Amino acid sequence: MIQELRPNYQLGKILKVVGMAKSTYSYAIKHVPVESDSDAVLKQTITDIKAKATAAGYRQVTGQLRAMGLVVNHKKVLRLMRELGLLSTAYNKQTRKYNSYKGTVGKLAKNRLNRRFMTNRPYQKLTTDITELRWGNKTIGERAYFTCIYDLFSSEILSYEISLNPTVAFTTNVLTMAIDKLPKQLNYRTTIHSDQGFQYQNPRWVRILKQQRIFQSMSRKATCLDNAAMESFFHIMKAEVYDQKQFDTLAELTLAVSNWIQYYNVTRIKTKLGGKSPVKYRVLTTQKVA
Repeated sequence: MIQELRPNYQLGKILKVVGMAKSTYSYAIKHVPVESDSDAVLKQTITDIKAKATAAGYRQVTGQLRAMGLVVNHKKVLRLMRELGLLSTAYNKQTRKYNSYKGTVGKLAKNRLNRRFMTNRPYQKLTTDITELRWGNKTIGERAYFTCIYDLFSSEILSYEISLNPTVAFTTNVLTMAIDKLPKQLNYRTTIHSDQGFQYQNPRWVRILKQQRIFQSMSRKATCLDNAAMESFFHIMKAEVYDQKQFDTLAELTLAVSNWIQYYNVTRIKTKLGGKSPVKYRVLTTQKVA
């Protein structure tokens, strides 16, 4: 009754009329019996998940609930999140894109991938790109660059780096780190796909790939859909970490991204991976093959 009267009357006056102490009312509100709401436990669990992953959408929340042993229909999760005001809007934001294309300044490679992003073999198809991140007031002077090597089989980030300058060394360092993680006895060759950025046309990048017998693949000029998987990952990363908080320093930004990459690889589940994280999916599938 009190809750029904609150929109029209002050709480103090209502409690005076019904003869209830404010402390008693506060306790009653905080300790509503679970029986009065059959979804109370589920709502609290959803709230706890969102507190740790503020940008998580209803599919992500559904997957995490199932990982906890709570089998709930995704439509019900969507309804409850709407009731609780917990629907994510992070993914609707447009993000700034970095363009490293400077014309034909080196060797161009053909598009071997040709938008065939699916593979049933780990480390067979890798992709890479560079995106821009900013901190502070997000001026040109407060700008950094992020690059990574992404495995299309498991969606795992094999290596990454943040730098103030998008140099050739910036990209080859990440490439070398990823190559070090490749199994030595693969019975097929790896392909690495990128755009036509000057870093990927550079002789140093091309030489490393040749030395490791890795195929090079490039998107067509000004065709971001040729590297759609990488664009999608950048959008997710920025929505879940970069756009959720104001970072005052580069150190804060770098730490947040590093922590999120660890969470993304090891903990964050993906529907297309059967509700598993990238690392867990890779480990389980390679064990089955073995």
